[in-house]
Amino acid sequence: MMTNTKRTTPASIAVFIVAIVWALMTLYPMLVTIMSSLKSNEEIFGRMFALPRDWHPEYYLESFLQARMGRYILNSLLLASMTTLLVSVMAAMASYVLARSTFPFVKPVFLLFLVGVMIPIHSTIIPIAKLVSGMKGMDNYAFLTLVYVTFQLPQAIFLITGYMKGIDKELDEAAKIDGCSMVGTLFRITLPISKPIISTAAILSFISVYSELIFSVILLSSSDLYPVSRGLMYFTGDHTQRMGPIFASLVMAAFPMVMIYIFAHEHIQRGMLAGAVKG
Repeated sequence: MMTNTKRTTPASIAVFIVAIVWALMTLYPMLVTIMSSLKSNEEIFGRMFALPRDWHPEYYLESFLQARMGRYILNSLLLASMTTLLVSVMAAMASYVLARSTFPFVKPVFLLFLVGVMIPIHSTIIPIAKLVSGMKGMDNYAFLTLVYVTFQLPQAIFLITGYMKGIDKELDEAAKIDGCSMVGTLFRITLPISKPIISTAAILSFISVYSELIFSVILLSSSDLYPVSRGLMYFTGDHTQRMGPIFASLVMAAFPMVMIYIFAHEHIQRGMLAGAVKG
């Protein structure tokens, strides 16, 4: 009876060592951040990479209550969720038209979206601020969400359109023969097949909006509406910085993203691999 045994080759050992080193390089900054969230300023600046001598878990309570990080995290989750929902729905429908239609205007429209991917976001701050102010949209989540959707939509359409172009058109023809309309084909055939790349585009959009700062600074002035990126500025003064509470706030702000990645990393990986094959 023969048994299958895996040989340990120099190449596999090298890959294993590189993976271990990469994991340590990735995890070490996170561990330093967590340790720094329990230290005083003196220990952070004097013993950054050592374990705390005096532990300060009260920094987390201070960040949650005094700096209102809990509210800011919920605000960011709300903004990111609304933006992701709109981007996913709009990008999926627009990508289907761009990938499947034969109208002459389809290619110029797709190129227009590609231009949107290449435009630097921060070069539009002044005109967007004037536009929103003129429409009395300051301190309004609806206007801020529209701004986020505008900048996230080109990337999502670029990803999803490339994936849908790789789906066999014979599926559409078979659905049409069975009496399925264009809308029915989209929801019954194309969207289920495109779930991996739609999930990837949605997660990328969510992460981008959750950590966005510039537009929240420009378009929001009420502290009750601040997202988490704006709330992290609470412990920074004109002459001093309380680093312990700042690190505690960073840990709290990163926690939702870590949990989302833990539960959604398989969708991200499938979407990236599927996009590489289909695109």
